[in-house]
Amino acid sequence: MQGPVSEDAFAKINLTLRILGRREDGYHELRSLVAFARLGDRVTAAAADDLSLEVTGPFAKGLEGETDNLVLRAARALRDLTGVTAGAHLTLEKNLPVASGIGGGSADAAAALRALIRLWNVNPGETALVALAASLGADVPVCLSSSSALMWGIGEKIVPLPLPRSWFVLVNPRFVLHTSAVFRELEAPLLSEAPAAPPLPAFASLDDVVRWAREEGNGLETPAIRIASRIGEVRKAIAGTVDCLLARMSGSGATCFGLYPSGEAAEEAAHIIAAAHPDWWVAAGEAV
Repeated sequence: MQGPVSEDAFAKINLTLRILGRREDGYHELRSLVAFARLGDRVTAAAADDLSLEVTGPFAKGLEGETDNLVLRAARALRDLTGVTAGAHLTLEKNLPVASGIGGGSADAAAALRALIRLWNVNPGETALVALAASLGADVPVCLSSSSALMWGIGEKIVPLPLPRSWFVLVNPRFVLHTSAVFRELEAPLLSEAPAAPPLPAFASLDDVVRWAREEGNGLETPAIRIASRIGEVRKAIAGTVDCLLARMSGSGATCFGLYPSGEAAEEAAHIIAAAHPDWWVAAGEAV
């Protein structure tokens, strides 16, 4: 058994999030173009007799009192699937805001699975691993690869979709906005049948991505702003920076993102926003 091993848990960004309607079981059918930024949390797994988790980093306090972190649930599920009897000491370096619409918990769980597969030297098989990931949460499967993709259904249908090179600025006003609250505010029509699989877009340039994203939108943005008007302020601050191609809320918020054509533009935008709003969390990174 090797170790310790580390895996990055990159921030997941919903460039688009169209809500198609509500199913009879209460879940919502959606369509989302997902990308990842080269910034986020980090999970390290070291050999141990039992399973344990230590949380460090600037946002560790946000997970205090959590009795069953998704990272530990992922570890237990993988051990059950593969029959491993060994344990692991897991360290989660929490650099992303908690419950912020950028897939932190899902990415952490996916990173834990990748790290433990290496540490324990097991091969659960792709089909079984994806099924395990889906049992942990709708966003965990796409976070396994941390590559841009088009998702639909309730997030379980995923097709890789490469995007032109780009950079992101992520901004969070440092408050928690729970996904359940945003969906309660959403008025989605009841679906009589499952929507058909969407046609896959083709992006020859970043401008193509922006045009398609503007058409698709984020159906959770308006209800989220009704709950927390500061999200609109964050989005406006990002949109006002030089060379920002698209400014939008990611997922169910409260993090918003700006899309930029160069690292220089993204870094300059992040610097300006952070200087004007020192109480906000601001980070810049290249798309994975």
